[in-house]
Amino acid sequence: KDNIEHASKQAMGGEADNYEDIRYEGVSPGGVCVIVEVLTDNRNRAASSVRTLFGKNGGNLGETGAVSFMFDRLGQIIYPPAAGSEDKVMEAAIEAGAQDVEADEDGHTIYTAFEDLSAVAEALEGALGAPKGTSVVWKPKTMTPVSSDDATTLFKLLDALDDDDDVQNVFTNADVSDEDLARLAGEIAVTFG
Repeated sequence: KDNIEHASKQAMGGEADNYEDIRYEGVSPGGVCVIVEVLTDNRNRAASSVRTLFGKNGGNLGETGAVSFMFDRLGQIIYPPAAGSEDKVMEAAIEAGAQDVEADEDGHTIYTAFEDLSAVAEALEGALGAPKGTSVVWKPKTMTPVSSDDATTLFKLLDALDDDDDVQNVFTNADVSDEDLARLAGEIAVTFG
């Protein structure tokens, strides 16, 4: 009876679990910086889990601030290629107050100051239509080249973090060659798929 009453109260919002956002920072093999964003109702479980995943995959978990200084906290707005030409998107982004635009065959990625994300996204929606996605990201200031051996271990760590229920986002400054990405995509699909 008590369990049923407790579940009913939770469902009606009377005793909702308290979730908190936590950021963990560490270094993987090859010196790649990793930021892990977690949403959890149990801080100790999340810390233990992330620390264990880093340890089992050749990484080291650091203190808060250990690697975040090597990243910029930015708003990111993504548009598909159909949103317009590179010049059209660049012009709209500048007028909206964006900081940077990157375009390739997959589309347009627009970066804004963290605090300006909402205003820029709203202005861009008026000019370009609805975006494909909007988020807050940690964009690396510099990239770290990764050797083939370190790339294998790094991808195992990233895959393990992705499988953790509490982990929401993972950001790295890894610069992996296209050849290693293609090779690892096949290995990871076979090993973990």
